Amino acid sequence: MGIFSFARDIGDKIFNRNKKEDTPAPAPVATPSAPAEPTAQEIANLLLARVQANAQIDKLSVNYNGDTDTVVLSGVAPSQAEREKAILAAGNVQYVAQVEDNITVEAPEPESRFYTVKSGDTLSKIAKEMYGNANEYNKIFEANRPLLSHPDKIYVGQVLRIPA
Repeated sequence: MGIFSFARDIGDKIFNRNKKEDTPAPAPVATPSAPAEPTAQEIANLLLARVQANAQIDKLSVNYNGDTDTVVLSGVAPSQAEREKAILAAGNVQYVAQVEDNITVEAPEPESRFYTVKSGDTLSKIAKEMYGNANEYNKIFEANRPLLSHPDKIYVGQVLRIPA
């Protein structure tokens, strides 16, 4: 349990993905308006769906505070890995600066390290730094699935699990 920091504006942009492209354009206005920011409830709902899709957490509760850009996660995880996946699923998202973790783990085990991707990083480079062997990159990739769709698709500011 603890608080984890993330890069608020760098994360996955999951908002407005489901809006239809064929929606008729509004009548022209003299001054263009910026896209509407999602509400705290909309963000919480999307984060709940994202965490449920990426981690198995019983009695999952997701609360989002827009004033502090903080997500509070609660629930029960069957393993440390599932807990960590939930934290990353909620944190590597636009509008989230911190994740407060109140998830309990049924079978406690050692925590993974977390690594924030820097410019020029690859999973092989990170594996070489963390394990001493670049060929261990798949260990990092598998630990971060389904959040990662391909070993080459990481971005600066993204936080990854680095299992022991």
